[in-house]
Order: sequence, then C-alpha cells, then structure tokens
Amino acid sequence: MILLPKIAIRGLGREIIFIQGGMGAGISLAPLAGAVARRGGVGTVSFVALDRFVERRIGHKVSHHEAAELEIQEARRISCGNGAIAINCMVLIERTYIPSIEGAIDGGVNAIIAGAGLPMTLPEIVDNAPVSLIPIISSGRALELICRRWSRYEKIPDAAILEGPLAGGHLAFRAEDIFKQEFQLEAIFERVKIIAQKNGNFPIIVAGGIYTREDIIWWINAGADGVQMGTRFAATHESGASKEFKNAIVACCSEDIEIATNPGSPAGLPFRVIRTSPGYQQALIHGRKILCDKQYLLNKDKSGRLGCPALDGNDAFCICNALLSAADCNNVSELPIFTVGANAARVDRILFVDELMDELIG
Repeated sequence: MILLPKIAIRGLGREIIFIQGGMGAGISLAPLAGAVARRGGVGTVSFVALDRFVERRIGHKVSHHEAAELEIQEARRISCGNGAIAINCMVLIERTYIPSIEGAIDGGVNAIIAGAGLPMTLPEIVDNAPVSLIPIISSGRALELICRRWSRYEKIPDAAILEGPLAGGHLAFRAEDIFKQEFQLEAIFERVKIIAQKNGNFPIIVAGGIYTREDIIWWINAGADGVQMGTRFAATHESGASKEFKNAIVACCSEDIEIATNPGSPAGLPFRVIRTSPGYQQALIHGRKILCDKQYLLNKDKSGRLGCPALDGNDAFCICNALLSAADCNNVSELPIFTVGANAARVDRILFVDELMDELIG
C-alpha cells in the first residue's frame, strides 16, 4: 500500500496528512476540526458567524475575539494534542476578520487560513505570533500579488491553498469561466507551483473536487504537496451541518448541483449549491423579502456608508440567514441553503470522521 506523504508546513512544528476545509457557517466547528486533528490532519474551524455558535454552546454572549479564542481552545482539547488546528477567515467579512484572527491566536491556533479576498495585510495583523500563514488563492496572479506584498513584511506564505472551480461555497472565478478547461485545477496548478518555488518553495495544497484516496495520490504524483477536502467532511456525524443538510447531500444527484448567480450570494461571487435547498428554491421565485438582521456582510461603499450588498437589488439571497439555518442555528424562520462541492453527489452515507480518515489514509 502507498503511504500518503506528510506535508511539512513551516511553523506548524509537525507534519500533517492533509487539511480539512473550513466550512461556514457552523459546519466546521470544534467537534469536526478536533476529530480531524486527532487523526493527524489539520482541522479547520470556520470563523463565519462563530460568535453565535459559541454562544449556543456556552450559554452567554461573546465578542468575535472571545468566540474564536474559545472555539480554538475547544478544538485543541478534542484533538488531544495531535495534528494541528487552523481557523479559516474571509477577508470579505471585514467586521469580524481581525478580531477573529487575534482571538484564534490567543486560543493557541496553529495556522491562519485566509481567503475570499487577498489577505494582503495578514502578516501585519498577526505580528510575530507563532502561527503559520496560509492564503487561499485561485490563480498564479493572486499568489504573485500576495508574495510581493508580504515581502514588505519580510514574510512569505508558509503554504498556499490553490482552490479550483469544483469547490463548494464561493468560487473565485467568473461564472462563465467555471467550466472552461483553462481554469480547471490541473490547468492552473503548474504556474502556481512555479511561483511558490521562486518565492521560497513553500507547499502548494490543492482543493476542489478531491474525493478519494486515489485522488490524493494522483495529486501528490502530479507535484502537489498535499490536498484540502471539504464536502466529504461536511457529510460526517461530527460536522455542524443540520440533519436536513446531511440528508440532502446523500440524496442529491449531479443534476441537483448548480452554480447560483441570479439569485446569488451578496458577496458577488458564484456560489455552488444544491438546487433543491429550500432557501434557494424560495429565492428563485423571490418568495420572501430579504431579511438583513445578522449583518455579517456589512461593508462600506464608496461614500463610506455601511450597507448589506444583498439589499441593493433582487438578484441576491440573504446568505447569513440561509447558512445559519443550514446549521440549525437561527432564531428566525429563514429557509436553509446547502452549499457543496461538485462531487457531493458521490456521497452515499454519513460517516464518522474516524471512518473517513481510515478510508483516506489507508
């Protein structure tokens, strides 16, 4: 049997098998991240709406900083000191980005994974904290820009995650490019690997559409240093997805998975969903007025006014409520939207993390 090689990510202090993707809101919390780390992987906590999930767990309100700190501590407890714990932070969600990173560092996080925008100032935010910095990118150009900017801080990425168009959630590609051959993971990998080699030769970890142990081995043989996997871990007992969400993953077929654009995410990026998601079906017929009561996506416009992009027109759904409902953590009757990777239709049952790790590791 071929043994999976370990990934040596600078700053972790240990080698790891692969990375479990950060899935929000509430899909990858401490129970999932800790279970993956316990088996030698990087278990990733998603920072999206983390305050609400921690409040539900401990029974009182917390700040974004406290939420990240407490959830990382809980993941570390579950991991029994094995593997590594990361937090996935979205640059796009400005209000919680910095306090969540600072809280995670106080909680003892091993790595900061940052995407949904280019994390240009991440080295400045973490200062000299002993954490690995791992940007998520979808092109060689994005990695070049990050390396150039980070050179001002005399930093390079400790690793980078190259996410292709078969991933779940938000996709950093134009909708018309998602299925073009030149934008597939295999096509963009070589240039990204060359850029990493020219800037300190840090590991490149591929993500999007990776499903089996054989897929992992194929990518290792193709030159990748490791992989990140998301959807398969969403379909585990330890994930924070609702029972309805997990059942929808098992029940869906390939024709049920589509790219939502109109209606789409207020983030302005293509968003892969299960078409039968109740919230998405409602959005298709504009069946309910957008309710912006969570306000995680509030950003400043050109005039400096804070606002939610979902309220600017009728071509977006309320993603905050839709995702919170998909994790059974909403105090309003908003319907859920289920986001998955392109290979979700291959999932035929819900596994425990240990079962899935046994299958993937061998």
